[in-house]
Amino acid sequence: MEHIYRPGKDNAPTLILLHGTGGDETDLIPLGTALNPNYNLLSIRGEVNENGMNRYFKRLAEGVYDEEDLEYRGQRLLGFIYEAAEQYQFDLKRTALVGFSNGSNIAINLMLRDKAPFKKALLFAPLYPIDASTSKDMSDVDVLLSMGKNDPIVSIDQSEHVINLFKHQGAQVTEVWVNSHEITQAGLQKGQEILNS
Repeated sequence: MEHIYRPGKDNAPTLILLHGTGGDETDLIPLGTALNPNYNLLSIRGEVNENGMNRYFKRLAEGVYDEEDLEYRGQRLLGFIYEAAEQYQFDLKRTALVGFSNGSNIAINLMLRDKAPFKKALLFAPLYPIDASTSKDMSDVDVLLSMGKNDPIVSIDQSEHVINLFKHQGAQVTEVWVNSHEITQAGLQKGQEILNS
């Protein structure tokens, strides 16, 4: 997979950066640096091309996921992250997923997988309109959900669905409500708090 790996300080944790629709592996590097300039950064480009825009999985329409493709792409992405950890010698148990929009959505798919090692996730403008309840115990997982009160893409009901998805698995959920489909300073600051906890 096309990606950027930027090493941080020795023995630093790693942020796995997942961009929004139409973005690429360079988009969230500034966010990763702002979250913690000492961390390793692994930023991965989505492999699906939708009308010239990069995404992590196919959709059938706006807000309607191709669930079969989502499962396939999620498994493939998780496999790549394992390979990257071996190649770049970073500790998978000390990684955090950082996603925006479509990147947050594939991150949710990764978090719900039984073999996923991730204990922290910072998810900006997430949307997961499928029934994805599992019996996975997430009591040792911290999740930031930054959601828009006036998001033109994600309704408040859909945001609450994502909140409940994690809470039902026992995750520690921090909510940040912003205005729209965006990454804000408030979300960034809460993200830093979670990474430092």
